[in-house]
Amino acid sequence: MFRIYASFSFLSLLLLSYSTPSPTAAPPRPNILLIMCDDLGWGDVGFNGNPNIKTPHLDRLAEQGIVLNRFYSASSVCSPTRASVITGRNPYRMGIYHANTGHLPPQEITLPEILKTAGYATGHFGKWHLGTLTRMINDANRGRPRDSTNYAVPSSNGYDTYFCSESKTPTWDPMIKPRFFDVEKGESLRYGWAAVSSDTQKVESYGTFYWKGTEEIDLQNLDGDDSRVIMDRVLPFVDRAVAEGQPFFSTIWFHTPHLPLVTGEEYRARYADFTHQEQLLYGSISAMDDQVGRLWQHLEELGVAENTMLWFCSDNGPEDRTPGSAGPFRERKRSLYEGGVRVPALVVWPANLAASLPSDLAISTSDYLPTILDFLALQHPEPQRPVDGISVRRQLEQGDSLRKSAMGFLIHKKRSWVTDRYKLISNDEGLTYEIYDLLNDPGETENLSDSLKDLRQELEQDLLSWMRSCADSDAGADY
Repeated sequence: MFRIYASFSFLSLLLLSYSTPSPTAAPPRPNILLIMCDDLGWGDVGFNGNPNIKTPHLDRLAEQGIVLNRFYSASSVCSPTRASVITGRNPYRMGIYHANTGHLPPQEITLPEILKTAGYATGHFGKWHLGTLTRMINDANRGRPRDSTNYAVPSSNGYDTYFCSESKTPTWDPMIKPRFFDVEKGESLRYGWAAVSSDTQKVESYGTFYWKGTEEIDLQNLDGDDSRVIMDRVLPFVDRAVAEGQPFFSTIWFHTPHLPLVTGEEYRARYADFTHQEQLLYGSISAMDDQVGRLWQHLEELGVAENTMLWFCSDNGPEDRTPGSAGPFRERKRSLYEGGVRVPALVVWPANLAASLPSDLAISTSDYLPTILDFLALQHPEPQRPVDGISVRRQLEQGDSLRKSAMGFLIHKKRSWVTDRYKLISNDEGLTYEIYDLLNDPGETENLSDSLKDLRQELEQDLLSWMRSCADSDAGADY
C-alpha cells in the first residue's frame, strides 16, 4: 500500500512540475540612446526628402523605425532644448532661457539620475551647453578661472562617464582654427572653412577643450571629423556596459552642423558640383551620418541592436544665412514658427516598435523622459513636480497620432501654445496673437486669429496659466 501511494505521489509531483508554468523572467531593459544634432533643419536629411544631402545610415534607421514628422525641439535655440531632453521640463522652469544662459541646477531630477538608480550605465558625449566645465582656465563661451557661477558638469547630473565641450567647436579638427581664410569662397571664422593641416597652414587654438572629468582635459585623438572624435568615446562606453551586463543610457550630442562648418576633403568631394559653402554643410552632415551608421553597426555586431531604443533629432531649426533647409516650414532657428522648432526626428527599437510609415504625432524633446519611464515601468521620484512632457508610448505602439495635451514654447519676447491642431503664437510678449491650423496649414500662411476669436481667447488663457506655472518653478517653488 505504501509503495502504491509513494509511486502516485511521485507521479503527481512529476505531472505537476510539467503542468505548472514557471515564473517568466522579466525581459531585459532596453539600451537607450538619445542622439541630437545641432542646427540640423527638418529638410536636411534624406528621410525627409532632401535630394542632395546624403544620409544613408539615418535613412536606413528611418526604414527600421518610425519617422516623426511632427517632432518639436522645446526651444528654437540649443541650451534650452538640451535641458528639456534630460528633465522633461520646459527650460523656463530652471532659468535656461537661451543659449549660454544659466545652467542645469543640481535640484533638477534628470533622466540619467533616474536610470542610474535602475542599474543603467550612463554616459554623455559631445556638446554639453548646460553649464561651464571648468573653474580653472578660460574655456569656450563662459568658462573662467575662479568662476563657479554656472559650473555644472555632467557627473553632477547623473552621468558616470562624459566627454564633452562646453559649447560649439569646429566640425573638423575641433580644437584649432586657421589664421587665414579663403574669403573668395565665403570662408570666415563665423561660417567655417575647408579643413586644414597644421603642417601646411598656420593654425591656432580655437579656445575650447574637451573635458572627460573634473578639471581633466582630454588631449588625445582630437584630429579630423568631430563626429568621429565623439563616436570614438561612445563605442568603448558601450563595450564596457555590454561586457558588464549592464543596460546603457547615453546622450550623444553632435556639434554638426552648427557653425563654424569645417569639412575634410573626402566629404567635400562628395558634393563637388555644389558651392563651397554647400560642400561644407552637406559634407559635415554626411560625416556625422557615417558615425551614426558606425554606431548602429557596432551595436549589431555586439548583438544588442535589437533591444536598443535609439532616438534622433535636432535641437532647433537651421541657422540663418546657411544652405540649411527647414523644408516647407516657416522661418528658422530662433523663431517659434514651425521652421524654428519642428525638426527632423526618428525613433527605432526593433524589439518593441514596429517599423511604420511616418507618424504625424505631435511630440517634443520634453516627452523623452516621461515616455522612457513609461516604457521601463519606472516612476518619477517626485510625481508632484511639474513635468511638461507626456508619455507617448501608447501612440508609438499603436500608431495613434492624437496628442491630448498642449505644448508651450518661450524665448525672449516670443511665446506659443501648440495643440494637436492649432498654434497660438505671439512675437511681441503677448500684445498681439496669431493662430494657425497646423493640420491644414503647416506652412503657417493664413492667420486665423480674427475668425477664431473664441478659440484665441481660450488658448491665450491656457498659455498664460502655463507661463505662471513656469515662473513659479523658476522662482524655486519646485525645490
